[in-house]
Amino acid sequence: MLNRRHLRVKVMQIIYAYQQAEVKDTRLFEKHLLTSVDQVFEMYISLLTLINDVVQYAEIDAIDRSNKHLPTEDDLNANLKVMDNLFIKLLLDNGAYLAAKKKYRSSWNFDPELARSLFMTLKVSEEYKSYLNNPIQELHTDKDLIKFIFKKVILKSTLAQQALEEKHLNWQVDQDVLQAMIAKTLKNFSSETGGQKLAEVSSNWIEDREFILDLFQKTIANDAIYQKLIADKTKNWEADRIAMLDVILMKMALAEMIYFTSIPVKVTINEYLEIAKEFSTPKSNSFINGILDKILSDLKADGKIKKFGRGLM
Repeated sequence: MLNRRHLRVKVMQIIYAYQQAEVKDTRLFEKHLLTSVDQVFEMYISLLTLINDVVQYAEIDAIDRSNKHLPTEDDLNANLKVMDNLFIKLLLDNGAYLAAKKKYRSSWNFDPELARSLFMTLKVSEEYKSYLNNPIQELHTDKDLIKFIFKKVILKSTLAQQALEEKHLNWQVDQDVLQAMIAKTLKNFSSETGGQKLAEVSSNWIEDREFILDLFQKTIANDAIYQKLIADKTKNWEADRIAMLDVILMKMALAEMIYFTSIPVKVTINEYLEIAKEFSTPKSNSFINGILDKILSDLKADGKIKKFGRGLM
């Protein structure tokens, strides 16, 4: 699920798009922000659908083999144990999954070669052969196969990576979250007697929704103020030498330090430094840290940093 760092990245992306836009409609970009979170759940449903498509391709493959000009005994009697995979059966009986699949119109029909390619990779693997030859069918072993399909077949496939990037623009950014959501789903589906839950995109969406909207709004509303604070501490720097993303991250950090009274200053700074490491230039981390440290000293002196609770300063 999305943690606070992932959510900060979503806000960063929307602020970047907002600053590039000719028409700066904050309500429109707030909708884009919420949509960007929903798209993570949409991609999660899409991945579950792809896993199912790979499994279901076993039947198509068996039909193709039996229709060969000179089919072998194995071709005529293909092992279709995977069609009875207990995890897949539970998934296809899960009302929440079926409703989400319908809502998002989740389908890979636009790329019919994908499921075939992935199944062919699965088909020749030793793990799949071992699965088919195991006379026992239990939920935990069936989930192990699904885990193998996802981690070792889908995620290792160049064709799948290309398809995922085309279908979900933030695939590379959200990939770790989506992998965790699939893992959570496998853990949640622990019984054949019911109670299987899909993974959630957020542990507390009410609070997280308020957090991202508030962070976006406070950063945008105080843009000119934060710009001056940053400019005063970067007088020896030419404006075009400062990465736009660095400025956005500093403005977000300032909004968080001033307005989010329950988040410790150290946590805020560390979070944005980590985001800078991943998304900005090699020198951004130390640059942002130095500028924020100078601004923070002034803000504290002016009494503008108010944190409530033990250890929050």
